[in-house]
Amino acid sequence: MTMKALVAGGTGETGRRIVQELVNRQIPVKVLVRDQDKGKNILPPEVELAVGDVLDVDSLTKAMTGCTVLLCATGARPSLDPSGPYQVDYQGTKNLVDVAKAQGIEQFVLVSSLCVSKFFHPLNLFWLVLYWKKQAETYLENSGLNYTIVRPGGLKNEDNSNPILVSSADTLFEGSIPRKKVAQVCVDSLFKDEYQQRILEIITQPSEA
Repeated sequence: MTMKALVAGGTGETGRRIVQELVNRQIPVKVLVRDQDKGKNILPPEVELAVGDVLDVDSLTKAMTGCTVLLCATGARPSLDPSGPYQVDYQGTKNLVDVAKAQGIEQFVLVSSLCVSKFFHPLNLFWLVLYWKKQAETYLENSGLNYTIVRPGGLKNEDNSNPILVSSADTLFEGSIPRKKVAQVCVDSLFKDEYQQRILEIITQPSEA
């Protein structure tokens, strides 16, 4: 069966770069979108759109049909709703994992965040967003699915030529990385055996002055 990717969170800043990277490598892509018009405006024309929501399991089952791998770049948007990170970063990811298992998805790539293991991190002031990302990671790790968890440092919209540093879990606590490079690592992990069943912490190394 040829590879076909479903991307959740594909209209977000990181997600749309993952979609573009898949398109660049000629991998067929389906993107889970809540709003079809927004998806059409943001995403490349050759991408298939599946309307659904990570909190709606039936829509996920439909969206995943025919796909072999899943890349998840969802994330709660900052808002006044304290349940946002729990709903999106944990419950939504958990739903994706459950459906992926039921559908026989061959690999699940999850974009998480650096420092998720640090409970007292300032980002947890935003309704425990890192805490819930960590719970989602643990759920995926224990699911029996083939997975890669990518924990990028601070995300930058503009690309740079600095090399990517890939490290293991809980070894990097600062640094940043362009979203385009995060997308490259996510798609690489579909092909690199050494990225399977692993947590990859990634930043770019500043070039030596």
